[in-house]
Amino acid sequence: MIRRIGLAASLALGAALLSAQAPPPAATAGFGGGRELQRLTGERFTENCSGCHGAPGTAGRAPNLFDQRLLSQRSDDDLFRIITNGVEGAEMPAFGEVLPSEQIWQLIAWLRLEAENTQPRPRFIADPAGAVIASEQQKFRIDVVAQGLETPWGLAFLPDGRLLVTERAGRLRIIDRKGRLLPQAVTNTPPVWERQDAGLLDVAVDPDYRKTGWIYLSLVELQPGYQLPPAPALKPGERPPNHPSMTVIVRGRLNRQGAWVDAQTLFRAPLDRYTPSGVHYGSRLAFDPQGRLLFTVGERGDMKNAQDLSTPLGKLHRINRDGSIPSDNPFVNRPDVVPSIWSWGHRNPQGLAFDAAGRLWEAEHGPSGGDEINLIQPGGNYGWGVVSMGIQPGIAARTAPGMIGPITYYTPTIAPSGIALYRGNRYPSWSGNLFVTGLAGQQLRRLVLDGERITHEEVLFKSYGRVRAVTTGPDGLLYVLLQRPTGQGTGQPLSASTPGLVIRLVPLP
Repeated sequence: MIRRIGLAASLALGAALLSAQAPPPAATAGFGGGRELQRLTGERFTENCSGCHGAPGTAGRAPNLFDQRLLSQRSDDDLFRIITNGVEGAEMPAFGEVLPSEQIWQLIAWLRLEAENTQPRPRFIADPAGAVIASEQQKFRIDVVAQGLETPWGLAFLPDGRLLVTERAGRLRIIDRKGRLLPQAVTNTPPVWERQDAGLLDVAVDPDYRKTGWIYLSLVELQPGYQLPPAPALKPGERPPNHPSMTVIVRGRLNRQGAWVDAQTLFRAPLDRYTPSGVHYGSRLAFDPQGRLLFTVGERGDMKNAQDLSTPLGKLHRINRDGSIPSDNPFVNRPDVVPSIWSWGHRNPQGLAFDAAGRLWEAEHGPSGGDEINLIQPGGNYGWGVVSMGIQPGIAARTAPGMIGPITYYTPTIAPSGIALYRGNRYPSWSGNLFVTGLAGQQLRRLVLDGERITHEEVLFKSYGRVRAVTTGPDGLLYVLLQRPTGQGTGQPLSASTPGLVIRLVPLP
């Protein structure tokens, strides 16, 4: 499998690659800094490399480095060796004599990003009903289970076969056992703050639901006690201002009338940690084999938070189901450390799944490229803020002592969201595989695992919209949340709310 290097590396490389005299760009965490760094990298590639290798869509006397076929045949390690050592008997010099290794890694990432930009965007098919897909090991048909959802974010089955789905706008919906979306949302659910990435996020069902009836939600709330100022008059294209908000974990029960009752707050950050940033809330839920609840909280757009153990931001947390702290958490007895922290150094983690051996897999968004699939170790530092496989101003390193690297990573981005391990028997050849959703590229990926290694990947489809979450139903079938595309080329802002639906993959002979 090709391991693609991070975009962060490529940006730094590009900047240093072709202008040893140019001052480095400011080490800001903003997206503008990243775009500027990519622009500088492109200019320097044109000045120093395009004479031999050409540019996107053009030929040179040496191989075109934006050719997807060439890039697909070379791992990042292969490309690094070639660029570092040169090619004997050819015009390719040994750039390792003049460029630091982190800059060479960055150039490789930039090439992969630019090569992806030359490809046509995936064709969007609004209605996937009845589509038949012959994947490598399984032929299947797509059934549409329910439509009429608005930006669906999380899904979880109740033991009786009903399906719970969250809508980011703040509604918890129920799909009955016959596949009908009930017209009325669950009433009396907690209020949510919906703005940009914020809203009602994930949902999970208690492992002992038949006894307890507990349902868990992750949501974003406005800072308690904060008074919203009068809404300003906005010019066309302007966004309303954000206000201090934070990820919160709650639980409650459903009564017979379909109302949320017995509400309890399990996790709320200190009020001084609320921030007006509208990005990177996390926030996936999962239960470990001991029945403890794990949940993710993003670093809210400030990468310093991920390396600060005194804040819950940029962390994976583990609590008991009543909100108390397990005594075996790795930092439970350390002063000035949030005791619920299970791992740290995360950017925007939105995928959690345990395999049959009890290993915890995690997926998180990188900056520009460098999306990660990680294996979580209790107390482990996963490096965000110091290292990255993606392009990030202020980060040039890919590794650092004491920091755990990803099992695999993606450049260009796939924007991974929910993930799931398949353990059923309806798709025998998929048993034990990890399924990864991708908001970018409209894709659902199948990853073949061998212990702690990923040995193969397959894209099952990439035409039906943003793929947000996946789970296994009580019938052994995979159920997937889709949302109409947003972002570049769609006429919609990336965080726009758009219609969504639930599909399932039905195996065929």
